[in-house]
Amino acid sequence: MSNSSSKTFRYPKMPGTLRADVLAVLLASDDMTGIESIFDQRKQSLSTVIRALIRKYGWPIERRDFPTNTADGRAGWASVYCLPQEVIDAALAGAGRDWLEGVRAARSARRRRPLRSPGAAKARAVAASEESDGE
Repeated sequence: MSNSSSKTFRYPKMPGTLRADVLAVLLASDDMTGIESIFDQRKQSLSTVIRALIRKYGWPIERRDFPTNTADGRAGWASVYCLPQEVIDAALAGAGRDWLEGVRAARSARRRRPLRSPGAAKARAVAASEESDGE
């Protein structure tokens, strides 16, 4: 057994953060191609979050680069990040399974929460004033 599988890793404390979401994807061995959606409208990039998980939390995340085509037709490089299977197994055998369920529950709660927008607030105010006018 390697040194990385016997190490205790740290988990992000707040389940609703990008760090927690990315680590949850890595621990679940999910496909990283769907991860881009959590970075829409955010200032952090995936590489920034990965760097924090490596440096601050001690996760031995591996990076594999491969050639790809960009939207404008040029050639470029893309990266795929993953955890070694032995690290995933060790994490899930420890506190990782409970932590992962907490992150999934937080993600589910965020999805159920209604979106807030200035237009929605204005519509609620108009509806409330119309109700009070009818009385």
